[in-house]
Amino acid sequence: MSDFVTIYAEATPNPDSMKFVVSKMILPNDSADFRTREKAEGHSPLALEIFDNFKFANGVFIMNNFISITKLPDVEWVEHITPVREFIKSYIENGKEIISKNKALSPEEEGEIESKIIKLLDDHVKPAVEMDGGAISFKSFKDGVVTVVMKGSCSGCPSSTFTLKAGIENLLKRMVPQVEAVEAEAE
Repeated sequence: MSDFVTIYAEATPNPDSMKFVVSKMILPNDSADFRTREKAEGHSPLALEIFDNFKFANGVFIMNNFISITKLPDVEWVEHITPVREFIKSYIENGKEIISKNKALSPEEEGEIESKIIKLLDDHVKPAVEMDGGAISFKSFKDGVVTVVMKGSCSGCPSSTFTLKAGIENLLKRMVPQVEAVEAEAE
């Protein structure tokens, strides 16, 4: 079953870019920027199809409930707005994948993600946990799941599950799109 969506085009301050606003969230709390077709390969089936179907596309940016497309400078938007809008509407109504979910990460990407997670934990989570007499440390990141170790007063604390899910997991999911869940182990 398909979702009915409406889409309207909105000019941006950049005359080469047009914003296509969708009546539903397509990439909530995240963004994906593809300056070339090659950068979209393996990451966004939607961006790939935009590049393939509209040869004037010179960039695709996807965020929340909109898609901004940058065109080549020698092309006018006037003749392309309706076909692009209809294409995006059909694509989304048919439930096609916007961003690839199961892309294997290279060891370099995995390392960069782990570093970002550790920095977020160190900067935003550890100070609050330590104020409550506990400690938290990063253990691993695998298949979208961050595992942390809870120590001190956090280990076995009834509110630590809420803190973990409502606070830490939301923060990491918002700041690191590859994170799908956070789990804790007591030490």
